Amino acid sequence: MTRVAIIGGHGKIALRLAKILTDRGDQVTSIIRNPEHAHDVAETGAVPVVADVETLDTTGIATAISEHDAVVWSAGAGGGDPARTYAVDRDAAIRSMDAAAKVGVRRYVIVSYFGAGPDHGVPEDNSFHAYAEAKAAADTYLKSSDLDWTILGPSGLTDEPGTGKIAVGGTRGDGAQVSRDNVAAVAAEVLARPETVHKVIEFNDGPTPVADAVAQV
Repeated sequence: MTRVAIIGGHGKIALRLAKILTDRGDQVTSIIRNPEHAHDVAETGAVPVVADVETLDTTGIATAISEHDAVVWSAGAGGGDPARTYAVDRDAAIRSMDAAAKVGVRRYVIVSYFGAGPDHGVPEDNSFHAYAEAKAAADTYLKSSDLDWTILGPSGLTDEPGTGKIAVGGTRGDGAQVSRDNVAAVAAEVLARPETVHKVIEFNDGPTPVADAVAQV
């Protein structure tokens, strides 16, 4: 049994992940900002904890995630306001990494995106620029930490039913997509595989079963 804290617990990927983890016997705490979302979280089998990581300092986040074996960052500002994007996707994410280190939760999985990084190539006048910059900063910080990290890089997200099959690596072509079901399945798989520590896994929907694809990374 593993104790997993999911930050951003009401997100579409997070809800799917919580259900997978609780179904296999893991204990899941889903950290949410809005108390009205507690029922949705509880239906997955996870324990909802209301804590706004955008406003919490490192100590506050550390309190929320202490006594867990792993953290999954699946939170996001959702685009729109660049200032809030930086506040959540960069600053709060980095505080959560410091918090994990502070309370000895070494295993840390972050949901990023395919092509993230300092060389993301998104122009400043593009509405996606703030998100790309925020994710580049957070991913870079995580790589420099002492945590047992894994970075997930799914391509364009869909709500199509998951196939349980993906294609890892390569390049992200125009229109490349992956279902949120499959992203949740990948996150669950890497949590069960210590050999994915210090790996960046970029992927689309594809022909290879998730377990086999992750094993080959």
